[in-house]
Amino acid sequence: MDADGQHDPSDIDRLLGKLEEGYDMAVGARDSGSHASVGRYFANGFYNRLASLISGRAILDLTSGFRVVRGHLFKRFLYLLPNGFSYPTTITMAFLRTGYPVCFVPISSEKRIGKSHIRPVRDGLRFLAIIFKIATLYAPLKVFLPISGVFFATGVGYYAYTYITMGRFTNMSLLVFSAAVIIFLIGLISEQITALTYSKS
Repeated sequence: MDADGQHDPSDIDRLLGKLEEGYDMAVGARDSGSHASVGRYFANGFYNRLASLISGRAILDLTSGFRVVRGHLFKRFLYLLPNGFSYPTTITMAFLRTGYPVCFVPISSEKRIGKSHIRPVRDGLRFLAIIFKIATLYAPLKVFLPISGVFFATGVGYYAYTYITMGRFTNMSLLVFSAAVIIFLIGLISEQITALTYSKS
């Protein structure tokens, strides 16, 4: 739990109860009135929707620091965790990718004691970078396949243009098609590596 007075210790029993029900992680999901500011509320909403899209699972609060988790499972992912406050993002996605059951328990948070050290622009970009990193660790094809598709569509469009205007297939079209294939293969290999990385042992 955070050390700024936001969280109600009486909610710990509710979270622990979820572990007794069979979950490996229980996350305290803040309600709409529990965010530090309107900007933070919308930013967290964006992160939640993006992470839900990547994982295929409804994520109610990706960045909440109030959670209980089985320690021996948590330790499996220490090598993935970044320095600073963004560990909840990484550990949540890692647990979901591995298939460990995760639940979200609605909570209310009080106004923090002291001033937040998070800077919206700098740390917002940092969060996006972390989510991109987790996306490539979680489901690489969901990242690489659309990029490959864009290159392939560009190649088709450019080939159609050069065929109509010059009646030939250009080196640039070949280069773009090759880039599409290479990016797709990188995503495919990354998907296989990810499956091995997150296999339960």
